[in-house]
Amino acid sequence: MDFRILKKDRDSAARAGEIMTGHGTIRTPVFMPVGTAGTVKAVHFRDLRDEVGAQIILGNTYHLYLRPGTGIIESAGGLHRFNGWDRPILTDSGGYQVYSLSAQRKLMKDGVHFRSHIDGSKHLFTPEKVIDIQRSIGADIMMALDECTPYPCEFVYAMKSLDLTHHWLDRCLEHFGATSEKYGYPQALFPIVQGSVYKELRKRSAEYVTSKNAPGNAIGGLSVGEPAEVMYEITGEVCHILPADKPRYLMGVGTPVNILESIALGIDMFDCVIPTRNGRNGMLFTHEGIINIKNEKWKDDFSPLDGQGTSFIDQTCSRAYLRHLFSSGEMLAAMIASLHNLAFYMNLMEQARVKIMDGTFAAWKNQVVPKLQERL
Repeated sequence: MDFRILKKDRDSAARAGEIMTGHGTIRTPVFMPVGTAGTVKAVHFRDLRDEVGAQIILGNTYHLYLRPGTGIIESAGGLHRFNGWDRPILTDSGGYQVYSLSAQRKLMKDGVHFRSHIDGSKHLFTPEKVIDIQRSIGADIMMALDECTPYPCEFVYAMKSLDLTHHWLDRCLEHFGATSEKYGYPQALFPIVQGSVYKELRKRSAEYVTSKNAPGNAIGGLSVGEPAEVMYEITGEVCHILPADKPRYLMGVGTPVNILESIALGIDMFDCVIPTRNGRNGMLFTHEGIINIKNEKWKDDFSPLDGQGTSFIDQTCSRAYLRHLFSSGEMLAAMIASLHNLAFYMNLMEQARVKIMDGTFAAWKNQVVPKLQERL
């Protein structure tokens, strides 16, 4: 995997670049739709590719391991052939999902012991097994096993957790180097910076991760309940340490405003369930602000979903019609809202990239952020 920076913003740390993978080139900054079980909920891959313009999607190691299982995926020739997505795929390590199953898992030096949320069966994720699973999935970009600490989190716990994450990282890297890709194209492994909200721990983790000279690096354990200002402060501190010539991936972030503020700090890659999950519940992101389409005020509003939107769905579906679909319990409501939100996110990323290339990103961001967080 190669990465090159094409342009840096004049008044911030934002940069526009390209990540070259075995399944194509990714223009950064980039937002990756979350396809937990090998699919982005309620969105057909044709629309995801042609209408939304997604360059890369995210798959989940934990969920794909449990169902359909690595045997099925391997028999198909990898996840790309199994689901028909011909662009890059990134898989997380399953660490966050295990974190969310706190009542059903136990962290040990050897790995994570947990019970399946599907049938209660017992499983163990070691660093080596997580690498093997992601080799079988065939992701272009793989993530090292880590522990995502909760918020709030005591310093002592965060320190012990960080030591465990670094221990697992070493084992992931060793096993990654001792194994090969299975489907004829290269795979890259990203370490993850942890340390909760403690600058001392984040600095230590960022320096440790940097020393591994990986092709890219991730920042985890943020956007888990801490104030946005703390997230930005930690992100900025870590970006000062992580190598500038490698892509930086802020995991699980976030709202449009979160993303723009983080791009200004030097982040290149994002993923989050917000555009699809919130869309399925009737929240629309637009260039004018945020809409709860279920509200009665939209029942006779025949204007487009987003007057500044560029997608087909933005211009052909009215707010009144989408509200009617939600009120009627139609499945199409979730599909349209998800498609709209993803198209909005992609359009926002493209605008950010253009502004970075122009050197005017910081001024543009400061102008649009107040609009993006306004409730209409």
